[in-house]
Amino acid sequence: MDVNPAPAGASAAQPQPQPQPLPEPRRLGALARLAPEPMKVVLNWGRRYSLWVFNFGLACCAIEFIAASMARHDFIRLGVIPFAPGPRQADLMIVSGTVTDKMAPAVKRLHEQMPEPKYVISFGACANCGGPYWDSYSVTKGVDQIIPVDVYVPGCPPRPEALLQGILTLQDKIARESLGDRYAAGPDGQQRGPGRRTPTDALRSGLVAGPEESGRREGGR
Repeated sequence: MDVNPAPAGASAAQPQPQPQPLPEPRRLGALARLAPEPMKVVLNWGRRYSLWVFNFGLACCAIEFIAASMARHDFIRLGVIPFAPGPRQADLMIVSGTVTDKMAPAVKRLHEQMPEPKYVISFGACANCGGPYWDSYSVTKGVDQIIPVDVYVPGCPPRPEALLQGILTLQDKIARESLGDRYAAGPDGQQRGPGRRTPTDALRSGLVAGPEESGRREGGR
């Protein structure tokens, strides 16, 4: 143990560790940021007709996704390639089915592994808002609680034609978008843009109490 007295004027308090700087937000490549407008049109055209799809099928809506990819409807003719090898090779995630609270971290983790720019289609009532299971204690009230959603396809389950319409809607959105606006940094340094994730507090309803609130009420009785 060090028994030498501290020098005069020295503070006995230990120096506080410096906070670690926040990671620098992802930035777009120079071509996407500085390219002239005609080049951006070409880039959007390429993204529009080369969407590799990562299907996150969770319930019966996934069967309708398979039907839409078969020969009768054949969305490959729209430039959409189904069944990507994995999230790192995908541009579009289609969440089809009931998202539970236990499955939500896996959905978010796989979405984070997708390269930018990436898009999400919420396919069916369960993925949109919980569907017929919206009041269940274990069901996430919409996949947009955890990841940003670009296009919502309603139905229980939606027909394959509805998915084709959702894909066409997404392609029109890609053709008009500006990646600089989509991934503009917010005040907190996080990348966000129009149509990105809605805060969770804004999506909660006061009509239905969650499991934590229900437990507090029962404990207070």
